[in-house]
Amino acid sequence: MKTCIACGMPMKEAADFAGGDPEKDYCVYCARPDGTMQSFEEKKAGMTEFIVRTQGFDEKAAAKQAEDAMRMLPAWKEYFER
Repeated sequence: MKTCIACGMPMKEAADFAGGDPEKDYCVYCARPDGTMQSFEEKKAGMTEFIVRTQGFDEKAAAKQAEDAMRMLPAWKEYFER
């Protein structure tokens, strides 16, 4: 089983992978419609919105929580090494 490099989601079924392609390292939720991986900014915005919607945090707190989670994921390593 692979784990998405951009959000950490476990990917078990082909439908979990971007474009249904098990060779991809990122999930369907981290892919743009054309199949490429979302940018750091796109993923952070999406995660922030998800945290606000599902956990009731205000936007500032949700953005910090999203960034803290992203800090631990391989896709975003370079953004936190600066």
